[in-house]
Amino acid sequence: MRKMKDSGIEWIGEIPEGWEVGQIGQLYSERRTKVSDKDYPPLSVTMKGILPQLSTAAKTDAHDDRKLVCKGDFAINSRSDRRGSCGISEQDGSISLINIVLQPRGEMNPGYYNWLFHTSMFADEFYKWGHGIVDDLWTTGWSDMKKIGVPVPSKCEQKQLAEHLNFECSNIDTILSKTRSSIEEYKKLKQAVITQAVTKGVRGERKMKDSGVECIGKIPTTYSICKLKYLLKNPLKYGANESGIPYSDSLPRYIRITDITPDGNLKYTGKLSLSEESAKDYILEDGDILFARSGATVGKTFIYYQSYGRSAYAGYLIKASLNNKVSPKFVYYYTCSSLYEIWKNSIFIQSTIQNIGADRYANLPVPVPKTLQEQEEIADYLDAKCAEIDGLIAKKEQLVKELESYKKSLIYEVVTGKREV
Repeated sequence: MRKMKDSGIEWIGEIPEGWEVGQIGQLYSERRTKVSDKDYPPLSVTMKGILPQLSTAAKTDAHDDRKLVCKGDFAINSRSDRRGSCGISEQDGSISLINIVLQPRGEMNPGYYNWLFHTSMFADEFYKWGHGIVDDLWTTGWSDMKKIGVPVPSKCEQKQLAEHLNFECSNIDTILSKTRSSIEEYKKLKQAVITQAVTKGVRGERKMKDSGVECIGKIPTTYSICKLKYLLKNPLKYGANESGIPYSDSLPRYIRITDITPDGNLKYTGKLSLSEESAKDYILEDGDILFARSGATVGKTFIYYQSYGRSAYAGYLIKASLNNKVSPKFVYYYTCSSLYEIWKNSIFIQSTIQNIGADRYANLPVPVPKTLQEQEEIADYLDAKCAEIDGLIAKKEQLVKELESYKKSLIYEVVTGKREV
């Protein structure tokens, strides 16, 4: 066990006795050369490092308003809303003026400091030195950055620590990549199970017929294709065009698009309410289905149950209240199928904007088993199968969280000498 000492730098804490401390300005000098992206390829400083600028990135006509970054330079975005965007450039290029470009000087290993600067503790320290007029948007300049204290191991040890982290983090990243891929495969499996059940049933082989809808294909002879509007007890209805108020248990919860997760669940953070007067015409009933009509999550659906508590819904959502001839949960599961995804995408092809209004949702074709009993049988089957797959996904997601947490602590402990290599 090596002997440790107090570094005198709060964000670093203890370091090995043989290490020194210094300031960033002793290790790097700032590169301020202005260039044109016509002469130097445009690059972006991202959370994944310095990459070729995406074609979708915001651009201006001021081609000369760029900073030179040379191969081996370290660049970091000075704005706090771009926290974690930094890295070593692998080529000469031009980057936005909002970035600070650092040129290594003297005897040091850039790879070691690249790892140090990627720790969340350094990000906290870096933006602590920032200035701004908005609480959550600060800009840190070189005049302040150069004063930040950092550990200074020997150059030999810096190289050893950087190589150790390169190896260990590469292995962790490989496991993370495989785990994330596995999660996506489970999600695809879940959608495939849903699609099979809602379009073919769960009663084994039976006679089939053409549905008359290209994307749906064949369905059991006991099924029929019904447009959503014929399954409703009331016409589709847009939500309240009101601003939410602070959440209160004594008032209806106000459900907005942003409150619904990608997998159709309800968030329990950032809740708002709606006054009784504003909410009275938009109170949800058990089994109501909400459709997102615009925005990045257009087409997303959510089924409301009384167990969520009394709730109203916002204007960018459309409510479908179903009649007693159809199971709401069956219809909801259909909106989780790949066939619904195909239908939704076909709407976008016909339109220049991603927006699905009530008129289009009303004509959504839904394959419906003849009896309510079979619809509920399918829904119960999917409840069980989806719960099983969701359990597997949850375990994989927990593994991802644990690996990410371990990786962060590993990097911090190694670069500050708390973990001996």
